[in-house]
Parts: sequence; structure tokens; C-alpha cells
Amino acid sequence: MCRLILCALAVALTVTAVPSAQQSSTWRPVILSDTGMVSSGHALASDAGIRILRAGGNAIDAAVAAWAVQGLTEPEMTGIGGDMFMLIYLAKTGEVKFINGTGVAPMAATVDFYKGKGGLPSDGILSVSVPGAVAGAELAAKTYGTKPLAELLAPAVDLADQGFPISESLAGAIRGSAKKLSPSARAIWYNGDTPKGFGDRVVQKDLANTLRDIGAKGSAAFYQGPVAEKFAAYMKAEGGLIDLKDLAGIRANEDPSIKITYKGIDVYECPPNSQGFVMLQALNILEGMNVRYLRHNSAPYLHAVTESLKLAFADRNKYVADPKFTPNIPMREMLSKEYAAARRALINPDKAIDGEAPFGNPRGPATSSQPRVGYATPQPVPGTVITAEENGHTTYLAVVDKDRNMVSVTSSLLSLFGSGHVVAGAGFVLNNRMAYYGLDEDDVNVLRPGKRVRQTINPALALKDGKPYMVFGTPGADTQPQAQLQFFLNVAEFDMNVQQALEQDSVVSTSFKSSYYPHLAEGKLQVPASLPKHVLDELAAMGHKLDIRNVRGVGSVKAIVIHPRTGVLMGGVSPTRDSYVMAY
Repeated sequence: MCRLILCALAVALTVTAVPSAQQSSTWRPVILSDTGMVSSGHALASDAGIRILRAGGNAIDAAVAAWAVQGLTEPEMTGIGGDMFMLIYLAKTGEVKFINGTGVAPMAATVDFYKGKGGLPSDGILSVSVPGAVAGAELAAKTYGTKPLAELLAPAVDLADQGFPISESLAGAIRGSAKKLSPSARAIWYNGDTPKGFGDRVVQKDLANTLRDIGAKGSAAFYQGPVAEKFAAYMKAEGGLIDLKDLAGIRANEDPSIKITYKGIDVYECPPNSQGFVMLQALNILEGMNVRYLRHNSAPYLHAVTESLKLAFADRNKYVADPKFTPNIPMREMLSKEYAAARRALINPDKAIDGEAPFGNPRGPATSSQPRVGYATPQPVPGTVITAEENGHTTYLAVVDKDRNMVSVTSSLLSLFGSGHVVAGAGFVLNNRMAYYGLDEDDVNVLRPGKRVRQTINPALALKDGKPYMVFGTPGADTQPQAQLQFFLNVAEFDMNVQQALEQDSVVSTSFKSSYYPHLAEGKLQVPASLPKHVLDELAAMGHKLDIRNVRGVGSVKAIVIHPRTGVLMGGVSPTRDSYVMAY
């Protein structure tokens, strides 16, 4: 076993108490309630969810309503032209359900086609995959909700019809997407040649009509009716690949969730085609390292977190894809404590793994030889700080109701305004999810017609002593499991309240192949400039190539934690974008 583990365990035996990391104040207060709560990416979305809860709806109803409003107020991140995953905890039965609302590659999308185009585009009409979010929302509402879909979509219909004011965050996204937006998109978010700005109103009559149709007729209105015809006609006119047959074939489905137990806490995630297992495997690795003793955000702690994630991402890139096309994913083995111990042994407490970590052999014998690992030499500390831009990468929402049903939803277009296209006459933004596939035949995530891409979206929730404990998630592509992991540890290991846990410094590794085509590995550790100098110095001495950034908070995590003794709901959001918690 590595010296890090042995030393930590030895000292832990002599230490009776370890003070938790605390701070005297927070950027925002913890929101408290006995009844119901919504934490989302926008105040109007949270308000829509609260209105449904007040009207007698459950957490699933509220989540669908809030998600629909996010498509209006955060159109650069999500909408009915994108995808979604939903984790649901049912208080009555104690079950955790998973709804897969992600789409597929169109049948005309082949490796040869895109190689002939020079690769997979990052935006534009050929970046659009068949969206699955509408099917996912309908399946969740019909199976576990209590109210008709039309009632759940009514808040979004009203906002689209009557208009709403543009936030500073959305205004910045519109300005930053000037070269990307299609004429049909500019018609919504521009006044002539001028992008609409902070405080301007945006009215979307076409989208209001589309949402009304979906509310009245269900997902069939989106995938087979007049909306689908507008969708297919727009794709054809613009040179896209999606046709009516592609749309008619979309179905959401319910699959078993995946989970691990971390020090008595059951942590649930989304199964493939999600990358959700990354956070769970990293937690398994860290469980044997006494991270509490390493001290919060010390160099040894951040090193342990980073190396654990690098090992988990290596396994993601080797094994995880659409299970219908890759039926033998070794998920049970990858989430075992025995496999975590084998991966943990590759972590050197003094040196970072050089470059990409090697993938493991989950189904190999316990005595099988370990993969060869190279370790990095000390690196210089950069003298410059990057001012990071907040790009649209997805959004998230969490809901807990009076019965303590919990819902965790991540939905996404992928990148800022997705493909940049809006379906003329229907008003919704189209995703650019094709940018996540691979074109190499030895890539488990290689493009195939009708295949779901490996998704980075991975909402999470947790139970403690069999009771609902925590629901959390974040946008951020490959950042998602990294931010979620650090938030979880802030609460579970360091006893922080939910808002404190969301406002701490956090790090992001890029030492693995990115989900974005052409899947490059940048090989750096993004760190906030607010970390103490000695921590930066120590991380660099371990061999981490630092990328120092002017950022704050733990990703863009939103969360609700349930007090284990009183059952009180405690909500918070990271200090980013338009995130907002509401309760009643």
C-alpha cells in the first residue's frame, strides 16, 4: 500500500478528533424549510417548481416544471432540443429510479460521413443529435408524477408567451455566440443587428405554441406531429441529417441506478451511457485514504482527489459507452471495493501520475500485474492567472418535497447555445451533442447510427442510514463528477453546511482524454488563484502542471441537504451564474 494510506491510517489511530474546515460567513445564506425546496440554475425555474409544489404536486412534477422553464431562462444550456437524465428517490418505497432521456445519433450519421467532412463539428447543423429530453420528461411525469403534463408545462408556456427579462449571464452568452447563432436564433435574441442585453425582454410565441402542443398531446407532438415536421423540414433545408424516422424512433427508458456505499452513505449515480460511475469509483478509492486527516484543500488532499479522478476517467474512456452497443461494461467490478484498492495502490503520495493514467483490468484476477505508471517531475508554478469565462455547458436542478421525495435532474444542449440553430417556426434550440462521439474504431464511444453517445451529465443523490440525505449536481462537461465529488466530501467528511460546501475552492483535472472531439488530453490541473501559495507550490512540486484561474466555488453545483436528525431541508448554490434556491 502506498505511504499516503499507511501514514494517514497510523496517525488517525492517535487522533481523537479532527477539526472540520469552517468559515464564519457565506456568500449566500443557507435556505431552510420544513416543506419543499427547489435549487436550480435560475430563480424563475425554482419559482415554477415551488408553484407546482404549493399546488399539491410532488417533487417529480416540480422538477419537470422547473426543467421546462430552464429551457427559456437558460436557453444557452438546455431546452427541449437537448437531453436529460433524472434520478428519483421515492420516499414511500425507499427506491431510487433512473430516467434516461437522452437521444441518439441519426441513422445517416456514420464514421465515413464525418471523416469525409474532416471530423465531428463542434457546432452547426451537422453537430445535432436526435434530442431525448422531451421523452424523458414525459416518462418521469407519467410514471411518478401526479399532475397532467399540460399543467406542468404551463409556467413555461406563460413565460414564453408573455416574455421575461434577460439576465446578465444570458446577455453575456448571447454576445459571446454572435458568430454561432443562426438567423432563426438571432430573430429571438437580437434586435436587428444588436444582441439583446441585460434587462431586455424576450418573447417566444413559437416556443409557447410548441410547449402547448407537447402539454396537450405528450411527446408524440414533438417526435411525430406538426412540431416534428417543422423540425425535419428545418434540418433538411439547412443540410442536417435528422429526419422524421429518426424522431419517431426516440423512446426514453428507465434503467437501474448505480451506487456505492461510502462510510455508511449510499451514493447513487446514473448508469451508462452516463459517466456517473466516475465520481463513485473515485469515492471508493478515496475511502481507504482517510481524507479527513489529510486536511481540507491541503496539497496532499487535493493530490489524492485528483489522482483518484484521473484513474476513474481512464476507466471511463476505456469501458463506458451506450450499453446497447457495448453490452459487457464491467460496471459491477469497477465499483467494487477490491478494484478500488488495486487502483489506489497506483497513487504515489509524493508524485502525480505523468500524463494520462492507465486504465485498469476490472475483471482480471486480484493478483494480476498492475499497469505500468510513470510519475511526473516537479513543475514550475505559473506566474499568470487566467480569467476564466463561464461557458454554457448544461444546467441542473434539485427538488425535495414535503414527503421527502427527491429528484436530481441534469439537462443539456452540450455547449453554449448547442449547435447555434433554432428550429424556425417551433422556437427551440438544437443541441450539438454529436461533438462527443469518437471516430476511431477502437474507441468504445465510436459513432454508430442509432447509438447514444457517452454523456457527461450525471445528477446524483445520497441516502444516509436509509433516509434521504442529499441531492446534488452541476453543469460542466468533464468537470461534473469532479465538482460533485469535492462538494460531497465537503459535507460528508468536513462537516460543512451546504452553502459552505459550495463556496470552497476546488480543482479540476484535464489529465485524460476530453469528451469533446478530437478528445485531447490537456494534462493540467486547474486551480483557483485563491488557494494559498504554499499549496500551489506543493502541488507543483508533486508534478502537477498548474493552470491557475480566477474562479470561485465548487463548479456550479446546486444542492439540497436534509438534516439527518430534524429532517429540515437545507439548500444552497455555488456562487456562479443565475443559480437560485427557493422554498416554501
